[in-house]
Amino acid sequence: MRYTESEIIKQCEMSIQKSDDFYKNKFVNYRGKSTDTKEFYTEIVAKFVYENLFKFDIIKQVTRESSYKVKTHDGKHIGSSNRIEEIIAMKLYNQSCEGTVFKGIGKVLDYQIPLKNKAIDSVGKIDLISINEDTIFLLELKREDSKETMLRCILEGYTYYKTINNIKLIKDFELCQSYTLMISPLVFYKGSQWLEMQEDRPWLKKLMNKLEVKPFYLEKIEDRYSIKEEI
Repeated sequence: MRYTESEIIKQCEMSIQKSDDFYKNKFVNYRGKSTDTKEFYTEIVAKFVYENLFKFDIIKQVTRESSYKVKTHDGKHIGSSNRIEEIIAMKLYNQSCEGTVFKGIGKVLDYQIPLKNKAIDSVGKIDLISINEDTIFLLELKREDSKETMLRCILEGYTYYKTINNIKLIKDFELCQSYTLMISPLVFYKGSQWLEMQEDRPWLKKLMNKLEVKPFYLEKIEDRYSIKEEI
């Protein structure tokens, strides 16, 4: 099914009242262009978000009483697990435990960081958290064959950023309160999100600049991961 620009905007307007779920809407992942203006669907949505970013301020912060740092995380997974992104996250964590310092994102501190305080809280988990100098990266990881849009990655990461209690997170990981938190999609080099970034998408890039989002691109050689220097 194809849509006009006004139809996409209408979907955005109907969904923005639940800004904490906005990133989950199907139109955030629409590919292709509108039937009338020939604008990328995600460009229309990115412009809408850019102009209505204040509406995301209603997202409620969830303060987790338990520690954000999970002591039982040991980087091990069940061999038959089909949770590919979680397995990649564990492997990145394990590489850091072995001494790898990744270009750009530095040392991975933990994976699958829980945001819920109570079971009824409708919030997810941060895929990875890392630190490089005085910057803490909240990394939104996508598997190599992911078809989710870069816009979806950004909005999901931003929603988690608004949800988390930053002060407590920093304290739980025994870091300095003066450190800066940054939202960063962690996607694969030459994957669908990387390809989007090679296209003319001014509103997506304007939104990223406004949110101070910096993406990083993974490469896998044999069973080891690295961050690709080329963007």
